[in-house]
Amino acid sequence: MKIAVNTRLLLKGKLEGIGWFTYETLRRMAKAHPEVEFYFFFDRPYHPDFVFGDNVKPVVIGPQARHPVLFVIWFEWSLRRALKHLSPDIFLSPDAYLSLGSKVPAVAVMHDLNFEHFPADLPWLVRWYYRYFFPRFARAARRIATVSEFSKRDIMEQYGVDASKIDVVYNGANERFVPVSAEVQGKVRAQYSEGAAYFLFVGSLHPRKNLARLFRAFDIFKQGDGQGRKLLVVGEKKWWTAEIREAYASMRFRADVIFAGRLEAEDLHLVTASALASVYVSYFEGFGIPIVEAFRCGVPVITADATATREIGAEAAYMVDPFSEQSIAAALTELSEREDLRKELVSRGMKRAEDFTWDAASERLWETLTKALEKNDWASGRGAQEGSSLSGD
Repeated sequence: MKIAVNTRLLLKGKLEGIGWFTYETLRRMAKAHPEVEFYFFFDRPYHPDFVFGDNVKPVVIGPQARHPVLFVIWFEWSLRRALKHLSPDIFLSPDAYLSLGSKVPAVAVMHDLNFEHFPADLPWLVRWYYRYFFPRFARAARRIATVSEFSKRDIMEQYGVDASKIDVVYNGANERFVPVSAEVQGKVRAQYSEGAAYFLFVGSLHPRKNLARLFRAFDIFKQGDGQGRKLLVVGEKKWWTAEIREAYASMRFRADVIFAGRLEAEDLHLVTASALASVYVSYFEGFGIPIVEAFRCGVPVITADATATREIGAEAAYMVDPFSEQSIAAALTELSEREDLRKELVSRGMKRAEDFTWDAASERLWETLTKALEKNDWASGRGAQEGSSLSGD
């Protein structure tokens, strides 16, 4: 069997949420199924670390797809031709982008539909691409995988997709995320926060990550903080908007906000495991991997009582209203002052983390591919209407 995969987000040193999902699930899948030929399609020269075995064949096709116009060229021209030539049994797209011109059956992994709910957070051309193409991707896919029950319901409601076509494949977290000793915590804090205990934010500095409110909430918290707590922000300023910039610039205690930039996995583990608490109060998420990473590290989590973070954090996280600076500030104060609460959340978080592993994610994604290859499953969907076969364009 031949499985073609969109691996354009496997970028050495630049893996983010979808990139990690792609990396962690595919490397397990390739190892577990040596009988399968996997063809990884890259849009630029690839790193050999992403060739997970002898059954993985890397293929580079251009142009580099990093812009809506280039998305169309890459998926509807370059990839379509490559799939027609290869004639795989199925095409897997971990970022949900499909080639609508190809008749190869496809599985799309739709992580979330944030652009349908908060379109103003994106540049107009990116917003147009997502809102034009993603409904079509949802209809064209033989099956859809998504990373939470929340996102499954959202896809059903937004695009009218039947529940039987969508599988929930929860994300996992890197196994290296484990608790560290007090000695290690001291060294990490000395390196990053002048020795002070800190609250941690991890993620792209995007509007929906709610940084503007987090900055204002931290300022409120600091007015009553007598212990010198810091806020450590980990992530690239890719979407540093005027609102985020103004919120930061107007902070009275902005000297207590530390920007660490992007960190490699090992450094991110140490920074996470050394935090007083993780603060992840996005107003829209499809999952929230930093929540599980903090759980695994024995670090209490403050997160939003909304969208998928309510589902992932469940009873193990301290829930706040993401649209209220006062609610976020109150959580910072309570976790700062109450060691008993921190210990209780750590205990619950360690237990909750057991529900999210990359081994389980890889197995569930494989099950989705298997379902997509079943003729009976396909006969009830688009294939019956179009008369498509399982093999080729």
